Amino acid sequence: MIKIYHNPRCQKSREGLQVLEKSGKEFEIIKYLEEVPTKEELRKVLDCLAITPEMLVRKNEQIWKDNYRGKLLSNEEVLDAMIMHPKLIERPIIVNGGKAVIGRPVDLIDGII
Repeated sequence: MIKIYHNPRCQKSREGLQVLEKSGKEFEIIKYLEEVPTKEELRKVLDCLAITPEMLVRKNEQIWKDNYRGKLLSNEEVLDAMIMHPKLIERPIIVNGGKAVIGRPVDLIDGII
């Protein structure tokens, strides 16, 4: 089943949700700020995206700038930061089977659904 890691307060995330709604396909909404993914779930998403943990971080967030920017962090430390501060997770993320995309721009979503 298709999953969207969604933040309702984010315009791009809402646009991504609209793409899925218009597709007519079944999907699951994961409001990741409320239902924080586990480290294992994040690892699976990263595997589907084929990126490193740091590539999934929103580096313009003040939390990142104040606490992590400029530090040499291991992948585990970056995962821990995203779990502690899920606002750092890039959005929206759409997962379909073993593939995933970050829906920025939202046009990327069409290629996965």
